[in-house]
Amino acid sequence: MNKKQRRTRNRIVAAIVLFVLVYAAVETLPLATWLGSETNAFWIEFILFLVPYLIAGYDVLLRAARNIGRGQVFDENFLMTVATIGAFALVLFPDSDPHMAEGAAVMLFYQVGELFQSYAVGKSRKSIADMMDIAPDYANVERDGSLAQVDPYEVNVGDEIVIKPGERVPLDGVVVDGRSQLDTAALTGESVPREVQSGDEIISGCVNLSGKLVVRVSKPFGESTVSRILELVENAAEKKARTENFITRFARYYTPAVVIIAALLAVAPPLLTGASWSDWVQRGLVFLVVSCPCALVISVPLSFFGGIGGASRLGILVKGSNYLEALASAETVVFDKTGTLTDGSFNVVAVHPQADIDPDRLLSIAAHAEAYSDHPIALSVKKAYSGTLDRQRIADTEEQSGHGVRATIDEHVVYVGNDKLMSSCGVDFRECDLTGTILHVSLDGSYIGHIVIADVVKPDAAQAVADLRAAGVPETVMLTGDRADVAAAVASKLGIDEYRAQLLPQDKVAEVEKLLDRTHAHGRGRGKLAFVGDGINDAPVLTRADIGIAMGAMGSDAAIEAADVVLMDDKPSSIAQAIRLARKTMRIVRQNIVFALGVKFLVLILAAIGFANMWLAVFADVGVAVLAILNAMRAMNVGSMKR
Repeated sequence: MNKKQRRTRNRIVAAIVLFVLVYAAVETLPLATWLGSETNAFWIEFILFLVPYLIAGYDVLLRAARNIGRGQVFDENFLMTVATIGAFALVLFPDSDPHMAEGAAVMLFYQVGELFQSYAVGKSRKSIADMMDIAPDYANVERDGSLAQVDPYEVNVGDEIVIKPGERVPLDGVVVDGRSQLDTAALTGESVPREVQSGDEIISGCVNLSGKLVVRVSKPFGESTVSRILELVENAAEKKARTENFITRFARYYTPAVVIIAALLAVAPPLLTGASWSDWVQRGLVFLVVSCPCALVISVPLSFFGGIGGASRLGILVKGSNYLEALASAETVVFDKTGTLTDGSFNVVAVHPQADIDPDRLLSIAAHAEAYSDHPIALSVKKAYSGTLDRQRIADTEEQSGHGVRATIDEHVVYVGNDKLMSSCGVDFRECDLTGTILHVSLDGSYIGHIVIADVVKPDAAQAVADLRAAGVPETVMLTGDRADVAAAVASKLGIDEYRAQLLPQDKVAEVEKLLDRTHAHGRGRGKLAFVGDGINDAPVLTRADIGIAMGAMGSDAAIEAADVVLMDDKPSSIAQAIRLARKTMRIVRQNIVFALGVKFLVLILAAIGFANMWLAVFADVGVAVLAILNAMRAMNVGSMKR
């Protein structure tokens, strides 16, 4: 609780204590006898109840007056001001019973509800604000023989920084010296430290636990992982769900409508039928208190905010409540294969040269052709080649998306890629019976053999598919540019319903378009399609899907920018967690809407026909708001989301 909240709390507590003392005195002491007349006692009661009323509610009165001056009349401050002042003003009607106690109580309970709301919002924001603690304050750079602490923005790509035990990693980079363990809990939600050593990539925001590390910076701070996360968190509240927008529009028309109805309720019957003014004015005031929409306008955004905060604690970054709402309706989950369901850590498992070609020469030609590529397949070929890459031998290279690479090596034209590339070059190639990615190699138009590369399925990939099915997602699909037999083997191993193989990036978009049409046709168009990917070529598909989910820790920048949800732990099993959390949040939102509107409309009817007093009005307003806020705070509880 911050300083402002503590001051407000102390003021409200003082007002409540004073109100209780005044109420007890009025009910038990013979004030009329002491003061000599009922009239004197009545006005003393009026003043005594006015004091705690003003102590508790002066800020509400000031806000109402300020908003009226700005033309913003119809809000909860206006409703509370009119209703409570009206309760005190009933003394002007000779046939009216005194209602000062109810007027003061309404303001007191309203302020208690507001304080509770402030605390709940603060707690919800803290779960997201905790993510802000990952922002580094400095980076250690060696200058003039000693370490200097500089702003991370001042560090350039290629600079070497030193990270001591206990310090936060300030920028993304590659370890060039040292060995340590990193605490990644703030980013991924994982409690198990990650071991790193020379040659390993590390991301900003982690905490160095044990050994000293020397890291070569690979990205400027503005493009680092921690910077992207902070930007996502800060912007999450700007993208509102349809339900939030509906509640905002509803309150915009609802509030002036109930004010008009309350005014008509107060004046129409006395004018038209000669009924008691005090009775009908009291009904109108009760109607105003009940009609305050704060339970809805507070609890619905708070539910979404709590859901986003709870997701962040699991290492799932949701860019806005609109995406959380869409995720709750996911009926089809489409996976990219490489780097999403598999590690993307390809290994050469076989080298099959033609009869007159040496295996080492085949591997050397392929490695030199892939020398300038960072694709996982290219990296695996270069890793398998035991010799030294001589880039002086390479005249030029040209990467052909979805096919392979063309290069000129020692004045020879080399093609390395899949069977589509060989067919487009008119090269007769040999099929392979092994399961894996087949990399064919041609030299000056002649086929010289192929290399078999296999990817490793992620340990939790099968569990991810099973969890999605258990969460009620009826359809899973895998899209890949790999061969059909490889795709079939992976889909069968993981239990995926359908797969599409040998797809170019543009083919993936076309397949997702078809799946979108099929998904939207189910459930009267309310079903949503989520696509999960990690590569730069997945960005168009992530954008086109209803919900784009990117692997964040090791995924490409383009994929993370295009996605709506980012999984910082790179685990596909987090998808089911995200969907369960989104559905829990939406259940809470719907519960609050039904509960708040149901109770309010019931008490509004009772108020209109004279069966509701100010005390029941207090419950229908403040009580409902507090219960709705308590329910909304459940969205922050992610304990049941963890496996």
